[in-house]
Amino acid sequence: MLKTLRFFGWPIVTGLLAALLLIERYPQWVGLPERFSLLSTPKVYSYADAVERAMPAVVNLYTLKRNLNNTTPPTRQGSGDLSRQQRMESSLGSGVIMTAEGHILTNNHVIANAEQIIVALKDGRETQARLIGNDPETDLAVLKIDLPQLPVIRIGRSEEARTGDIALAIGNPFGVGQTVTLGIISATGRNHLGLNTYEDFIQTDAAINRGNSGGALVDALGNLIGINAAMILSGSGGSQGIGFAIPTAQALEVMQSIIQHGQVIRGWLGVEVQALTPALEAQLKKNQLQGGILIGSVYEQGPAERAGLRRGDILLAIDHIPSIDGRIAMNQVARARPGDMLQLEVLRGNNRLQLNAEVGIRPPLQTQ
Repeated sequence: MLKTLRFFGWPIVTGLLAALLLIERYPQWVGLPERFSLLSTPKVYSYADAVERAMPAVVNLYTLKRNLNNTTPPTRQGSGDLSRQQRMESSLGSGVIMTAEGHILTNNHVIANAEQIIVALKDGRETQARLIGNDPETDLAVLKIDLPQLPVIRIGRSEEARTGDIALAIGNPFGVGQTVTLGIISATGRNHLGLNTYEDFIQTDAAINRGNSGGALVDALGNLIGINAAMILSGSGGSQGIGFAIPTAQALEVMQSIIQHGQVIRGWLGVEVQALTPALEAQLKKNQLQGGILIGSVYEQGPAERAGLRRGDILLAIDHIPSIDGRIAMNQVARARPGDMLQLEVLRGNNRLQLNAEVGIRPPLQTQ
């Protein structure tokens, strides 16, 4: 038996080694991936490719803002004239190059009251930007720069982002220079935060600090899924691991409207809503209804008033979509085009009504 093993052992071992070498060299012969390796050690996965793809399109913003609360004593200028020079403050923020024509998305609070906006690219170029338009209700602004061969971010589908997905935040925290932080998507569809009028935030634990505002939140492939907007601060001023980004889908709608119209065109019904009282909730249950929004006031000559909606009505549905949350319903109306007809299902007392309202144009925030 021992002689038999010795006789056949070496040929068997040699054959196995030859087979392993062939599998290493031609893994596809046995149905394995072409890059399969038996001998090499596993490669540690890196997000360097995603960062390399996205980072050139993320810019640093330096703004000069006029501080109206402070002035310096009169000083003699170079021309010899005496004038009161208002104190200027330098602000740091980030932005994302969205088009080859030089359109940049950033946060409105980054550029608010700015007299001058300087854009610094990763390749070392600097230039002055002009403001195309802003939207305080989503805290977004669109800038424009005129430079050749601009890097443009690749757009991802924020509506497909899932809790648990990898997220990378790119920006200029505290002015130290471009920085990348890693985390996951902690939640989607966050609202009722009191940060913006229209809220549909992506929440992430990727560190977002001061200066990251307006920067990019990208996925594991380097595709833009959000514009970094806000963070929860600790007592020391650092990130608490709770950051928020405006989804790309919403940001693109705002940007395109600003580019085309100079402002954001939103649908409007002309109502204000408020929480249901326990008595009204009991009434809804009595009528075997779930949800509903109490109409607190109706604007005179607004679309809702013309449609017959009254103060005290309970809005049950818009275009057959149940109205269970005021912000969600407001976003639904805002996405409608002015001139569209919306079917409103309303409870007035114990009577259910069907009203048709023509969508109007939402007035600017400062005039409403």
